[in-house]
Amino acid sequence: MPARIVVAKPGLDGHDRGAKVVARALRDAGFEVVYTGLHQTPAQIAEAAVQEDADAIGISVLSGAHLVLFEELMQELRNRQADDILVFGGGIIPDADIAGLKALGVTEVFGPGTPLPVIVEWVGAHVPDHGA
Repeated sequence: MPARIVVAKPGLDGHDRGAKVVARALRDAGFEVVYTGLHQTPAQIAEAAVQEDADAIGISVLSGAHLVLFEELMQELRNRQADDILVFGGGIIPDADIAGLKALGVTEVFGPGTPLPVIVEWVGAHVPDHGA
């Protein structure tokens, strides 16, 4: 079965066009995608991923709160014994913060303007098929 990916927009940022475009590209590439919508808390995202039996979570952060939101998401996954779910993200994230996010357990960070085929190819290479 294809990998199951939860795509989410945490925090108060209301700009979800990029998340929707990435979700659609992943769906078009054959992945199962669940989009949670705007204004999700890290706890809601982690719970959705557990409930959906997700293989990965992709979050988009444009608000500048990426360090806090990713850290909280990773903690929420640990709290649910679900830290085997791969986490990747994108948005307006300074290069200087990427190493810190990866130290938290975030697998990859895509910056603004990353071509969709790059994201799709990366997901295909790093997220195992569901149930594999």
